[in-house]
Amino acid sequence: MKKFFIAILVLVILLSGAGYFIGNYFVNFALKSENNQPPQATINISDPDLKPPARPNFESEIWQLKSFDNLNLYATYFLPSTPSHKWAILVHGYGRDQTYAFDYAEEYLKHGYNVLTPDLRASGTSEGIYLTMGAFESQDIFNWCEKIVERDPQAKIILHGVSMGAATVLMTAALNPKNVVAVVEDCGYTTAYEMFTAQMQKIFGLPEFPIMNCVDIVSKIKTGVAVSDAAPIISVTTSKIPTLFIHGDTDRLVPFEMLDKLYNSATAPVKEKFIVEGAGHADSKIIDPPKYFQRVFSFIDKFAD
Repeated sequence: MKKFFIAILVLVILLSGAGYFIGNYFVNFALKSENNQPPQATINISDPDLKPPARPNFESEIWQLKSFDNLNLYATYFLPSTPSHKWAILVHGYGRDQTYAFDYAEEYLKHGYNVLTPDLRASGTSEGIYLTMGAFESQDIFNWCEKIVERDPQAKIILHGVSMGAATVLMTAALNPKNVVAVVEDCGYTTAYEMFTAQMQKIFGLPEFPIMNCVDIVSKIKTGVAVSDAAPIISVTTSKIPTLFIHGDTDRLVPFEMLDKLYNSATAPVKEKFIVEGAGHADSKIIDPPKYFQRVFSFIDKFAD
């Protein structure tokens, strides 16, 4: 009997070790940023030919913020030509940095908005080792909102995020940040767990169980939050901020059906859905920029003006 229990114990230890090894590999592959380089997974899902847009030709300042876990975070504040109390925080996507939000910033600035483009943790100039797919990033955006209100107590803030940035702003909205009057989410996911599961099967041909279970556990150990904690589908059930949901109907990274799941679960007092035909992941603006921004501003201006 004693030998049996010893054998069981050895088996459990071996399986636990194997599970940690598997989880650790995929956490580093998908979430770890080293030497100012994005996670290795971006090679599989990002367009290598995509270049950052030009920097807006507006007066700017560099802002700094200390995160709740003592990271130095940085953002660029762009000033519009005419002073106003309209503000927008533009949140970049997975494996990118704030420079990829500069074309969005250009349109907001022309429309009279003050614009803040943060580098999310472990991205661009901001400190950090691991992305958390919106779990901690949402708290960072909440703190950027507080910094704006310190500067302009009359600020009316729009949160606009793309991809992981979209998930981040949805989760920020559930924290009830001061002076945030509307949210624009473009191709956000229901949960990072579900999105990674889909990509795990597509890229590696691996099943959800037990791989994602291992990833979830190791993520909690290494980053402080599990991948499953990045769950905008839960956040939208408590947010009371007007929200515009945008998604391309040919998105192959974040499944198109996630749009309806988020929209139908949302309890925002005002919500709209904008489907862009023929748009892949994060391509809704590219398909028809004038139409994209016309729809965005027609939604947000009634709350910001």
